[in-house]
Amino acid sequence: MKLKHIIYAVLLIGLVSLIIYRITSNKAAAGNGKAGASEQRAMDVSGIVVTPKSFENILTITGSIDADEEVRIISEVSGMVKGIYFSEGSHVNKGQTLLKIDDSELRAQLAQATTRQNLTAENERRANLLLQKEAISREEYDIASADFRTTKAQTQLIRAQLAKTVVTAPFSGRIGLRSVSVGEYVTPSLQVANLVSINPVKITFSVPEKYSGQVKVGTSISFNVAGSSQSYQAKIYAIEPRIEATTRTLQLRARAENSSGALIPGSFANISLPLRTIQNAILVPTEAIIPVQGGKKVFVTDKGKAKETMVETSTRTEKEILVTSGLKAGDTVLTTGIMTLKEGAKIKVNTGNNKK
Repeated sequence: MKLKHIIYAVLLIGLVSLIIYRITSNKAAAGNGKAGASEQRAMDVSGIVVTPKSFENILTITGSIDADEEVRIISEVSGMVKGIYFSEGSHVNKGQTLLKIDDSELRAQLAQATTRQNLTAENERRANLLLQKEAISREEYDIASADFRTTKAQTQLIRAQLAKTVVTAPFSGRIGLRSVSVGEYVTPSLQVANLVSINPVKITFSVPEKYSGQVKVGTSISFNVAGSSQSYQAKIYAIEPRIEATTRTLQLRARAENSSGALIPGSFANISLPLRTIQNAILVPTEAIIPVQGGKKVFVTDKGKAKETMVETSTRTEKEILVTSGLKAGDTVLTTGIMTLKEGAKIKVNTGNNKK
């Protein structure tokens, strides 16, 4: 029995010794980890010192080129095409005859209506003489007078229809490709051709609602079109009086000279719209901005450590972005290594002039 007790005592002492050893080892490891963290080398990063400056705010947007005037050429009456008096793609003048519809039937109707009008006019004249002599009643005269007015109105209607058989250009411009031929039967729903006036042209575009107070009539804009490096100038002449509810944008329209015909209606235009100049603007490199849930942030240096700062931004240029809140003059904004930085990390910032 004594030997058994001795064995148990030895095992218990060994187990206690092992536990004490593991506890001591873990504490030593934790102490070494803290020492290593405290001795962690500061991360080298680049940054810029925020310096307010004057900023000419230019908004880059897209728009479309529209004709100054554009209309679908159609015939207001149905009939056979008797003559076409324009060449496709040519320039036509206001009032020039473009199309003639066969009017033989309408002329026959006009002759018939004119004869009836002359007859009822004579009947109305005789009835008036008889009324003055009290040979007929007032009612009989009124019937004769109404017949005359009716036939006169019918004659005027046929004359109006006859006038519509001649289709003329409502304004000067360039006419497009025709879709009818001589001898073809046309109706008011059939388009004959397009007529457009392309000098000047209109530039239609929209700006976000937040810029609506910074645009005005008379502002000059510059733009270019695809396939050309030439820059064109235009001037805003009209602004829509309301914000488009679905897109929250304001529509504007400018006019540009196009005597060369290089600007084709329907083309896209890349527009540079100058807004008001901002004094003491804070601009930071675009790479310094980090999109996060609920907004955007940057890292600034604070006593040798990285500090997160939420910011609000506005216009973006090719290399910089305008910060409207969250930064002040003298802040050092980090521009490299920001994706691996954490709040409170030790950093050594190179601003180009010195490190801090």
